[in-house]
Amino acid sequence: MSAVLHDGAAVLGRHLRRVRHAPALLVMTQTMPIVFLLFFGYVLGGALAMPGTEYRPYLVPGLLVATAANGVMTGMFAAAQDSHRGVMDRFRSMPVSRAAVPLGQALADLLTTAVGLVPLMLVGLAMGWRIDGGAPAAVGAFGLLLLFRFAMTWVGILLGLASRSEEAAGQLGSATFMVPLLSNAYIPTDGMPGWLRTVAEWNPVSAVTTALRDLFGNAPVPEGAAWPVAHPVAGALCWSLALLAVCVPLAVRRYAAPGG
Repeated sequence: MSAVLHDGAAVLGRHLRRVRHAPALLVMTQTMPIVFLLFFGYVLGGALAMPGTEYRPYLVPGLLVATAANGVMTGMFAAAQDSHRGVMDRFRSMPVSRAAVPLGQALADLLTTAVGLVPLMLVGLAMGWRIDGGAPAAVGAFGLLLLFRFAMTWVGILLGLASRSEEAAGQLGSATFMVPLLSNAYIPTDGMPGWLRTVAEWNPVSAVTTALRDLFGNAPVPEGAAWPVAHPVAGALCWSLALLAVCVPLAVRRYAAPGG
């Protein structure tokens, strides 16, 4: 375990330096959620009727979770880039713990995400979003959010290591943009057709989004929803832990395999 932590810290430092030397990518990933917040909040928000709540406070938790879900795309691209440019092969030739390499990448992504969410929340506060659920609930909400980001990053790392090329990883990563759209991140699911509502409510994004809205005090848990949304905190934990339980060992095994 000590070797994993020591080597993981070294890989973590490498990825943080990588982020520092790519400021344009960092700015883009931090500003795009703010652009979406302004667009949905001011351009589309006036056309959306939200019984019992205002749309902008309803929207902010959804955008926070959508940003966390983008961990699939960033994790996939970074892993594919290192894999197909020979970086992974160099690590395999060194006395480095096999689990430390993907772990360092996932932790670096988690740290940059935690920092990157601050501007989005500040803009949300300026637009009328408030945390009304109390400090302990808010801490729990942020914990769930970062746990979900960590899990989605591991999903991306696994897919990136399994990709055939950087281009394929980029195309597949772009397709993950659809995942938050098929959820309750932007609009309630009760107006959707029955089959689509079922798909949306079993989407992990919906469970985490509902948990954040409930813990922040922004919107109540909807009635008559599927189990992950009707029990959002438990649903968010179950989804995140299940994704980690599946993707972490598979990603480590894929990295350690020759030619993986």
